[in-house]
Amino acid sequence: MKVVVFDTNVLLDLFVFNDFRALHLKQALIEEKIEALATQKTLEEFVDVITRPLFSLDTDQQEFIRNQWLSLAKLLDDQSLLKAPWACNDLDDQVFLDLAYTAKPCILMSKDNEVLRFASKAATEQVLITADYTAIDL
Repeated sequence: MKVVVFDTNVLLDLFVFNDFRALHLKQALIEEKIEALATQKTLEEFVDVITRPLFSLDTDQQEFIRNQWLSLAKLLDDQSLLKAPWACNDLDDQVFLDLAYTAKPCILMSKDNEVLRFASKAATEQVLITADYTAIDL
């Protein structure tokens, strides 16, 4: 089973925007064809983002989205993560790199340029960092 880490922007596509380009990934999650990993820190960041007025989600919608993601992801302890050899300027992004590095071999799906810039270095560590929603062979 493919192990995948989704950053917050990708989670927005999956659970808030229901982006048609990502629907197959959401279905793969539901059907347990891929194993998605998260930590308390990544969950907190996602919850923080979906509560922003920009998304116009009421409390019930926010809770539904949070619970749906939580039901589909395997939660790892932040304290158990290995430190990735790539240092990200944004600490909120670093946790995704550390999670992917800990779970290798795995795929880190991100649309964040700060994360994507490590793609070639990460590939040598069996971590595929990509913004391509078709990169996962289902």
